[in-house]
Amino acid sequence: MEIFLKQIQGISFAAKGDSNHWVVIDGNKRYGGSEAGTSPMELMLIGLASCTGADVVSILSKRRVKLQDFAMRVRADRAEEHPKVFTKIHIEYYFYGEVKQNDVEMAIDLSQQKYCSAVAMLKKTAEVTHSYYINQQIE
Repeated sequence: MEIFLKQIQGISFAAKGDSNHWVVIDGNKRYGGSEAGTSPMELMLIGLASCTGADVVSILSKRRVKLQDFAMRVRADRAEEHPKVFTKIHIEYYFYGEVKQNDVEMAIDLSQQKYCSAVAMLKKTAEVTHSYYINQQIE
């Protein structure tokens, strides 16, 4: 796997990986950014959510669970001192449709314990927890 990153201005960057899709990364204006893109740490949480989310949806699909909709929210705390690593991460999974609790639990467990590389890496510095909701709106 390889990525290419190009400075736009200050700490504003554009990057692409093997998939050849560009993403804009940026930071706070007080650090030289222009606040015109996703921050690096946000991208890490987006990567985490999309990794475990893809696992869970794929596993449920293979079990022929008919999801009408699926959403996630991830909340994280960071260390006060540099490097400001994530110390706590909580993943919320939201399932909509005719979904059984045991299918959801099995899919999340397989993702968290076996398949999701992002969870495996982030568990080394952070306490990673999760909860799930079936047919409940995100608050």
